[in-house]
Amino acid sequence: MIKLNVWLAASCTLLIVSVAVFGQGLDVRTATKTDRLDFGAGGTITITGAPDGTIRVTGSSKNEITITAEVSVSGASEAEFAELSRSIGFVTDESAMRVSIASTGSHNKFGLKKLPKKFPSRLLSLPFRINYVISVPRYSDLEIDGGKGDVWVTDVEGRLRLNLVESNASVEVLGGATQIMIGKGRLDIGFGSRGWRARSADVQVGKGDIKVALPANASAEIDGVILRTGSIENAITELRPRDRKVTFTDKSLLGKIGVGGPTLKFTVAEGTLKISRL
Repeated sequence: MIKLNVWLAASCTLLIVSVAVFGQGLDVRTATKTDRLDFGAGGTITITGAPDGTIRVTGSSKNEITITAEVSVSGASEAEFAELSRSIGFVTDESAMRVSIASTGSHNKFGLKKLPKKFPSRLLSLPFRINYVISVPRYSDLEIDGGKGDVWVTDVEGRLRLNLVESNASVEVLGGATQIMIGKGRLDIGFGSRGWRARSADVQVGKGDIKVALPANASAEIDGVILRTGSIENAITELRPRDRKVTFTDKSLLGKIGVGGPTLKFTVAEGTLKISRL
């Protein structure tokens, strides 16, 4: 049976903080809400972030998910704060093998359903921010859709999918297939800093940089491509061409390290790709 829990900023104590974070002439209030739910290893956790906000996910040995969401709401009056706080927060959708954590606000139907029919339309454009700190079982599959904001993933061993609009992201890959797409920003990705069960990876950044760190005992096939402007910087001397007739260039690298194995693909449209050891 699916259970739906709704946590909104309206249930939290709001604190007034300084102006000028979101816009000139607007005050900002911050609310923090925490939640905990039982969830065993081997399941899938999906996280849909806010249009603006950070997401930090860490793996744990506990069979539970803990969520801390710091919600910052901007407004020009007490009435505006009260109205906005009804719609901004997050919802969880829970089943035995899957938990979804979705941000709510004026940008989607979950938040809009909480607003009164005569809600002032001008308030819908006021900015807000949600910063998440989430702990999940270490052996879990993880899916994250984010807007603008930094993302960190550490100590999670399972399939990983990230789709981010604009982010400076840091990802630790321990095991499971990995798929990452970032429209704009930077990605630091390390394979096997605490042990790596070799799996495939497909990593793409539209405009920005990818920095890849591989363990000393890595065995894999590595494809690196710069589509338009930028260059590839390879600092691993043992990385050699898979085909001796196809040499490395500053735009393309089709290589093998160790005895080969899973394929790790890295694509940058505009920017740099750096490959080095952990």
